[in-house]
Amino acid sequence: MRFGAAVLRSYDGPFAVEEVHLDTGPADGEILVEMAGCGMCRTDLAVRRSAGRSPLPAVLGHEGAGVVVETGGPRTGLSEGDHVVLSFDSCGHCRSCLAAAPAYCDSFASLNLFGGREDERNAARLTDAAGMKLAPRWFGQSSFAEYAVAPARNAVRVDPALPLELLGPLGCGFLTGAGAVLNSFGAGPGETLAVFGAGAVGLAAVMAATASGAVTVAVDRHPERLALAERFGATAVSATTSDLPARIRRLTDGGASYALDTTASPRLINDALLSLRPTGRLGLVARLHSALPLDPGALDRGRSISHICEGDAVPGVLVPRLIGLWQAGRFPFDELIRTYPLTDINEAERDCEAGRVVKPVVVPERGSR
Repeated sequence: MRFGAAVLRSYDGPFAVEEVHLDTGPADGEILVEMAGCGMCRTDLAVRRSAGRSPLPAVLGHEGAGVVVETGGPRTGLSEGDHVVLSFDSCGHCRSCLAAAPAYCDSFASLNLFGGREDERNAARLTDAAGMKLAPRWFGQSSFAEYAVAPARNAVRVDPALPLELLGPLGCGFLTGAGAVLNSFGAGPGETLAVFGAGAVGLAAVMAATASGAVTVAVDRHPERLALAERFGATAVSATTSDLPARIRRLTDGGASYALDTTASPRLINDALLSLRPTGRLGLVARLHSALPLDPGALDRGRSISHICEGDAVPGVLVPRLIGLWQAGRFPFDELIRTYPLTDINEAERDCEAGRVVKPVVVPERGSR
């Protein structure tokens, strides 16, 4: 089949919405999904800074949601017409997957970032109009497109009455922030959380913390992001505040129980550690791009630091939970979203990079090429 997709051909070039050709339909255990919308995540844009490790040309996009139009056999557990949110890929049989920790799958990097599954059908199935092979699917999806083939393992069935075009970010960005609070930290009533960086992941963490009854401080340098954090229940603090750790310790009665850093800034990571109470925990969700020097005393008194991948989530469990919180008015993720036609994907990227939008979602327009 032929359909439109946003192809990234060079690390410093724009996306181009082109006609692509899918050579084969879904294999056993896979589904073909007609996309309703796909969130744009910082991880998609990080491909530009991957130093060539992420293969191009490629169709990116990994926060997709859509309708199943074909299944690859009975093992999918899904049917034509099902509405699904797509999340990250995992093998399903390594030690981590069997322990309900798919974000720590032994094959996470290869499946999601660097070339997909090792089989000929996946490697050669997507080509451009000239017959040139495109990189294997991104995060098991490649959903900046009108259609995507994904492992059924990636898919979470949702109620067809929901606004499907808005649900894709629940599969990664919002899942990561909320999962860090609800799964990794297990934050509850009366506990305290400091969130560094009030973008999509950070604001999802703020919403989840408010829903769980935790007291939250949000740190950012953009006043408009801090205003959003306040709207979702956090106390807002500018990242330029003098002696930021002391300010947070005062606001949290001696230090936060947990801190979440979404910035990868060494200075803010040290501030986050020094904002913690004894035995407090800092979680990092952004990839570091340099060595991380730690200030003297940053890890004293039982404080700890660890990386959190995909909110320690099992998508099939957390995505329905977040939808339930949204339906109850306690996780208003839709207020962070602005939709763009797929043909305006470069505008969506510019607005995302400039901070004019928290979570862009691109929506295919059939026949717009």
